[in-house]
Amino acid sequence: MFRTFRGGHSGGWRVISIAPVTGEPLPFMPALSVTDSEAIALPLVPSRNAWRLVGAPSSLRYTERPEKQQLTAVQAGLGRVEATSAALIPIRKSQAWWDLTQEERRKIFEDKSHHIASSLRFLPAIARQLYHCRDLGEPFDFLTWFEFAPAHASLFEELVGMLRRTEEWNYVEREVDVRVVKEVLSA
Repeated sequence: MFRTFRGGHSGGWRVISIAPVTGEPLPFMPALSVTDSEAIALPLVPSRNAWRLVGAPSSLRYTERPEKQQLTAVQAGLGRVEATSAALIPIRKSQAWWDLTQEERRKIFEDKSHHIASSLRFLPAIARQLYHCRDLGEPFDFLTWFEFAPAHASLFEELVGMLRRTEEWNYVEREVDVRVVKEVLSA
């Protein structure tokens, strides 16, 4: 299953901001659509009126069994009614990151950056899903999608601020922060 995030002129999420954190930005588009499919529809010609990012959920890569059990016990699923705020944060890491072994990346990810351990306190208020796209030829390695209630916006800011101060983030060469709110259709 693939998840496609398409920035354009229509979609279920209204874009509040698109901000480059590191590296090249994405063009501002007023809306974001989020769709799931069993295949990737390739665009025939790049569009100046939209952008598209595709990723796939995958197995947990740097997570040990006790950490997975802790995450499973407290994390919330996507699509909660109250979670009308969201963020799409595409990330590309440097070649230096990918030149490390799996074990070396794990040491930075958790032993030094405490990515999982530090993030647990933000759950279940913030739901999240990581989509892998490095092997799909996409411009990013990961698409991180977070959903939360507007009342938890400051908690989300604390979470991303904390993660961006870790050693792991020294390997990020491109990151864009796309903030959106759920479009509610009136009857």
